[in-house]
Amino acid sequence: MTSVQTSTSERREEGERAPWLFLIHQIPPKPAYLRVKVWRRLQRLGAVPVKNSVYVLPNSEQAREDFAWLLREIVDEGGDAVVAEVRLAAGLTDAQVQALFRAARDEDYAELAREAGGLARTVEADAEGARSISAGLAKLRKRFEETAAIDYHGASARRDAEAAFAALESRLRRAESPAEGISVARAELRGRTWVTRAGVFVDRIASAWLIRRFVDPAATFRFVAEARHRPAPGEIRFDMYEGEFTHEGDRCTFEVLLDRLGLEDDAALAAVAAVVHDIDLKDGKFGRPETAGVELLLAGIARSEPDDERRLQAGAALFDTLYASFTPPPTGE
Repeated sequence: MTSVQTSTSERREEGERAPWLFLIHQIPPKPAYLRVKVWRRLQRLGAVPVKNSVYVLPNSEQAREDFAWLLREIVDEGGDAVVAEVRLAAGLTDAQVQALFRAARDEDYAELAREAGGLARTVEADAEGARSISAGLAKLRKRFEETAAIDYHGASARRDAEAAFAALESRLRRAESPAEGISVARAELRGRTWVTRAGVFVDRIASAWLIRRFVDPAATFRFVAEARHRPAPGEIRFDMYEGEFTHEGDRCTFEVLLDRLGLEDDAALAAVAAVVHDIDLKDGKFGRPETAGVELLLAGIARSEPDDERRLQAGAALFDTLYASFTPPPTGE
């Protein structure tokens, strides 16, 4: 019998919808293409197998619609299928099903990271080569967005893919615009005074943390009210008009510093940069789950600390913690 089943009585008892939606199907041997067609559709939906011919999705209206359409296709081709809301009771736990989803998406993200790494190794320092690889990156970005859309339980390998994309984009920028991509020797920047606009917030707080953490622990900062500032000897301007380090294209100052200082291959810093970018530019490019919380904490620092230097100190503690959370533990822990 072909049907769509829902555990309505159980849902009434528990007061909430069952967490899982199962598709149980039988596919006839002919037409031969049907099995492959169904498998590909399940992959695109992000469904994972729990048994032979039994696939699961988190129970949502969209999942119900997707499975209903797939059921119809199976039936129209002579197969049989059932869609059921499921609350697990024994033999398989919710945590185990969630782990299946994470494992599936980890594989997808790992493959994206490998492909991005392969492109990064083949970047040639000429515009024609860079343009060709840029097209490949755009395709990878599209696949990443499709994978993220079906990453229902936060696969950890997403960070690796994001870091690989950031490294590839950095190499492409250096190939396409060598003058912009020239790395700066960090030793040459020590002992300088870093000048930026007063009222520091996201990008300037993060950039100051990066400078003190990775360039000059004793760096001095000066805060000016005017949008333009003519630097005195020994001064470096950042995140301000005509600054030596400031926004370039769709990159915030933190991202530019990361690239120019040769720190773009640090995966933890790349993750911090993704958070800073989305808060500062508000374009949702990276969509990291930590972004909203970090933005809230930075807003609290800005409200409670009118003094810019004290804002930098409070922000440094926040970014130290964020960076540590993104840094993998030493092997063996």
